[in-house]
Amino acid sequence: MRPEALNFLACPSCGHTLSLSRQGNCDDAGHIVSGELACVACRGNFPIRDGLPILLPGSTETVKTETASRFAEEWLRWSDLRDYYKEEFFAWIAPLEPSDFAGKLVFEGGCGKGRHTAIAASCGARAVVAIDLGDSAFVAYRHTRDLPNVHVAIGDLLRPPVKPVFDLAFSVGVLHHLPDPAAGFLSLASRVRPGGQVSFWVYGQEGNEWITRYVNPLRVNFTSKLPAGFLRVLCWPPSLLLWGVIKLFYRPRANRKGPAFLPYGDYFASMYSYPFDEIHANVFDQLVTPVAYYLRGDEVRAWVASGFDDAAVRSHRGYSWSGLARVK
Repeated sequence: MRPEALNFLACPSCGHTLSLSRQGNCDDAGHIVSGELACVACRGNFPIRDGLPILLPGSTETVKTETASRFAEEWLRWSDLRDYYKEEFFAWIAPLEPSDFAGKLVFEGGCGKGRHTAIAASCGARAVVAIDLGDSAFVAYRHTRDLPNVHVAIGDLLRPPVKPVFDLAFSVGVLHHLPDPAAGFLSLASRVRPGGQVSFWVYGQEGNEWITRYVNPLRVNFTSKLPAGFLRVLCWPPSLLLWGVIKLFYRPRANRKGPAFLPYGDYFASMYSYPFDEIHANVFDQLVTPVAYYLRGDEVRAWVASGFDDAAVRSHRGYSWSGLARVK
């Protein structure tokens, strides 16, 4: 971590300011590689390990850490950043555009391997602070350690170790993996200053009934309990089948839309140019996690029903929900 991160980080237990109580080595990019942070109020201590502050409260629910570790195993193996991530990211968080990040203090709740962290930083954000509960944060750190406006930490989105000073907060593909997605959204929004914006993307129940009826029971009772390496092998046959179907039947039309008469038309058409390993990763994502909620539109709209201005929740390709609201 860079010393500047202390301007944004806070104690996950009590929310007060942190200070550097012990400093070890520093690297050539100006990061403190090892050391310890201390809370000035509750006297809690938090280690800095391999360049990352570990800002976890005294107790973190097992289901959250298990979910994080299952995803981290994927990011640690499949960690490169790809050109098409930027277009995908802004499709998920529309109507936000790259210019909406320029000069802003940005908080990312659940950064995975840092693909969206790097994009937000490249759009001119004044600073991006990204947290993740799992070891994938170390992958995000490696991808962004040379970006002076990025700070990565290990932290729990339900106890976010950052100050409520941000102009914009976003969370893509994370809230639906929390034990309480609504609480996760409110926690994310709580780190935004009045007048700032909060953006999210989550799985939708509408259009995904076959997943909730057939795939979810398989995931909960079987695949999420398998060793990740074994599950990765099991995902090859359905991934090959899906990749072949997309290549044969889902060529995008001139307006980049998919065949209207086929299920998941726009969604699968958006994946037409993806390499096979990306398709395989998406299948693995669906089957690896112990927690995944597919949320109804009325549930998601209730999140922004009070305490926000200019709130809008839209269906993304008919199978997920994107939301944007301004904090009062």
